[in-house]
Amino acid sequence: MMGYVHLIFLSTFLLVSTTSETFDALEGEALVIKCPRWSSSVKVTWYHTNTNKIIPAEKEGSKMFSLDRFLWFLPTSTEDSGNYTCVIHFLNNRTKSFNMSVRVYPNKQGVCFPSQIRYPNDTGRGKIVCPTIDNYKNATIIQWYKDCKPLQGERYFKGEKYIFINNPGKEDDGYYTCKFIYTHKGNVYNVSATRIFISKAKHSPLPPKILFPKDKDVIEVELGAALSLKCQARLGIKKQPIAVVTWDVDNISVKNLDLPRFHEKTHFFEGREQEYYKETTLHITEVKKEDLQANFTCVAMNEMHNTKATVTMQLKAQLGLPNVLLIVGSLVLLFAIAASVILYQSFRVDIVLLYREIFQPYSVKDDGKIYDAYVIYPRSHTNEASFVEYFVYQIMPDILENKCGYKLCIYGRDIYPGEDTASAIEKRMQKSRRLIILLTHQLINCKEPAYDQHIALYNALIQNNMKVILLEMETIGTYEKLQESLRFIIQQQGTVKWKEQHTVHPQSTNSKFWKQVRYLMPLTLKSSYSDNAG
Repeated sequence: MMGYVHLIFLSTFLLVSTTSETFDALEGEALVIKCPRWSSSVKVTWYHTNTNKIIPAEKEGSKMFSLDRFLWFLPTSTEDSGNYTCVIHFLNNRTKSFNMSVRVYPNKQGVCFPSQIRYPNDTGRGKIVCPTIDNYKNATIIQWYKDCKPLQGERYFKGEKYIFINNPGKEDDGYYTCKFIYTHKGNVYNVSATRIFISKAKHSPLPPKILFPKDKDVIEVELGAALSLKCQARLGIKKQPIAVVTWDVDNISVKNLDLPRFHEKTHFFEGREQEYYKETTLHITEVKKEDLQANFTCVAMNEMHNTKATVTMQLKAQLGLPNVLLIVGSLVLLFAIAASVILYQSFRVDIVLLYREIFQPYSVKDDGKIYDAYVIYPRSHTNEASFVEYFVYQIMPDILENKCGYKLCIYGRDIYPGEDTASAIEKRMQKSRRLIILLTHQLINCKEPAYDQHIALYNALIQNNMKVILLEMETIGTYEKLQESLRFIIQQQGTVKWKEQHTVHPQSTNSKFWKQVRYLMPLTLKSSYSDNAG
């Protein structure tokens, strides 16, 4: 409920938010930002703008915390980048909010202060105040930098929080960074802040910097194709009297080459903090072979000095005829393999049965078995014969024994009078290569399964020396009422389902049902039986 109240409250004051400010920081340094002061305010609350969560006061080990007008990051990490809101509560119960955007930039080793970490310009008489230093209590400046170089010389007077340049001119224009230390509860943190200084002069050069291309870049090209090479450089503050960005080919200016297929196009623009950029594009209407041996150099120059970046060209990797043939052949082979796998999965049963019929494979080893399968079925306790019993005693023997050459062991037919039933069942199973179990509702609902069913599942699951064929004679559904052992077998291999249409021509060995049964049965030959299936 409290979170809901906070959400409504925050939504209300966001509607009257009028101020937004951005703070840039360097990763690993301290950052303290301040909410504007209002004389009649009594309380300030800080929130994560995106999540509406309150930022609490400092606790043991806190990295981010708030106190009145201030929000601390000790130290910063790139994850701190985001939007924050400070809410000022007035005595008359009104509120006012301010949005604060924090951007934390990675601190890369060997890289100068990032150009993004800047504060508003300082122009005019030569006094440059260290940005945000008032937010840090008892902070001490340890060094000033200009364009990333330590600032030294008699012309610079260093105050407690600022630096003063005596008689500044355009040569003093540039980026000034103050680096100071901030101590909080015995922990010392670095802080750096940068702002650009622009004197009263109309313009100021900066050391030319080519933004792209990078020196020693390699450009991939195609012979006969058109190509455009861009070069962009920063040359100074405001428009420069000397500002050249051009292309040379093997140290000869494009303008002096007198080649119709080469021509340049130049434009300039101003960027952040009135920085002056110039961009020249070299258009090549047709790339020729000799261009692959040439050096293309972008030259950027102002009144200070010049800098260069050279690129070369190479042909795009092209596929030769042998490689094309190899790729095409590989694709054809992969397609053939995929098609074969799909065909085999779709017609696996027919393929295996056809193979057996043509080649009649069998094992000559004597496995000591007599029967190809022992049949387990629910036995009726009434005098009326069921379809399942008719199936077991008439249809199965006719198909599997008379037409396919298998030998089955069926309870009631192949166990002789006078034999010990339990012993006889166990011996017959041991002499069988497969177990065929007929699944019906009667078998499922039987409270005490038959002895042969117990022995069969024991042999199949515990001893793991017999393969099971499950014939689903009636639609069972979700199998929830089956024994756990039977459910396990179904999960492993599924069932062969008997459907009503099979009763029309039950003696057809080529029906889908009997093909699947034959596929799961062991290989057989009229005079030899073996266990080579599956």
